[in-house]
Parts: sequence; structure tokens; C-alpha cells
Amino acid sequence: MALEYRVVPVTPFQQNCSVIWCSQTRKAAIVDPGGDLDRIMAVVEDEGLDLEQILLTHGHVDHIAGTDELKRLTGVPIIGPGEEDLFWIQMLPEICKQYGFPPALGFSPDRWLKEGDNLEVGNETLRVIHAPGHTPGHIIFFHKEQSLAWVGDVLFQGSIGRTDFPKGDYDTLIRSIRERLWPLGQEVTFVPGHGPNSTFGKERRSNPFVGDGLFE
Repeated sequence: MALEYRVVPVTPFQQNCSVIWCSQTRKAAIVDPGGDLDRIMAVVEDEGLDLEQILLTHGHVDHIAGTDELKRLTGVPIIGPGEEDLFWIQMLPEICKQYGFPPALGFSPDRWLKEGDNLEVGNETLRVIHAPGHTPGHIIFFHKEQSLAWVGDVLFQGSIGRTDFPKGDYDTLIRSIRERLWPLGQEVTFVPGHGPNSTFGKERRSNPFVGDGLFE
């Protein structure tokens, strides 16, 4: 058994949407469908997957703009993010206009997520970790068996998430990374919301914003 995934960069922001699935059951989830649903669903079809859920790390437009349409197309539930991001979801139609995204409707997740929740993708389990700072309700998904995490816009290769948006907070973000992500293990590979994958160990050694050397 294993959790497999394919990353599909979508929207003008080149946000990393992920299609993740259980190799044994072929049951799947889509993480952060920001747009370009035809490209995302092509992966589902190519891999012969049974899509069961939409998972959201946080409420920013480039990560959620395709969510309502995807639910209408597939009928699957929307799960996440944390309820503290409700205000972002409610502002989605206005923000789409502001940033030049195609029109999108706000929506109500079928389930909000919080620290310590678990999600099943087929026979595989994802642990939910609350990691605020970029947004107050930001969560990450962690697959312990494969040391694999989807971290949204908390952490990037060589950088960290912005904190200048409403209810963002730099100190909170740094604490989230150091106290919520680092303890998961240096070997953890993470899929960020934008850009290439990296590992927690590499970022602890070299990230200019949150590397260990800054805190010695």
C-alpha cells in the first residue's frame, strides 16, 4: 500500500494542486483546486481514480477558486480548511474580480478541519496539523508512513508564506513552522503551494527565513 500523487500547477499563480490517491483502492482526493479543472480531472481519468473528496489547506483564491465548480461537477464533499478561514471563502467572488480570476462562488465546506483530525484516502491516513500565520485557519496534511506533507503556503523551498494579507502574522507563521512542522522529521518531503518540493531537513539547513542557524 502507498499514497501516490501528481502535482498539477494551475492558474496564473502556478499554484500546486495535487491529485493524491491510495495505490491499492484507487480512491483519490484533490488538494487545493485553484482552477484549470480540465487539467486536474485529466489526471483523475488517466490514472483511473475514484475521486471521493476535495481537501483545502487554506482559503486564498489561488487555492480554492475551482472548488465550488469541482463539487458541482463531481458531487464529492469539500473538507477543510480550518474554520478561521471562513472570511476568505466568503470573499471569494470579490477577490476573483480583484485578481482577474474567472468568476467563482463562495461555498460552505462539508467539514471544517482542526489540529489532530485524521482523514482517510482509501487505506491511507492523513494527519491534520493546524499551522496558522499565512492565514489563521491554514492546515497541512501529513502522511506519516511515507514522511510526506502537503503544506500549502506555510513553507516553500527557500522561502516562507506571506504574512501581509488580512489576519496574517509573521511570528505565528515562524512558530508554526518550527513547532508544528520541524518535529515531524527532517526526512519529510513536502509539497508546497507553489514551486518545487523540498524536505524539512534541507529547509532547516538553508532556508534564509526559518533555518536553524537563525535561532541558535
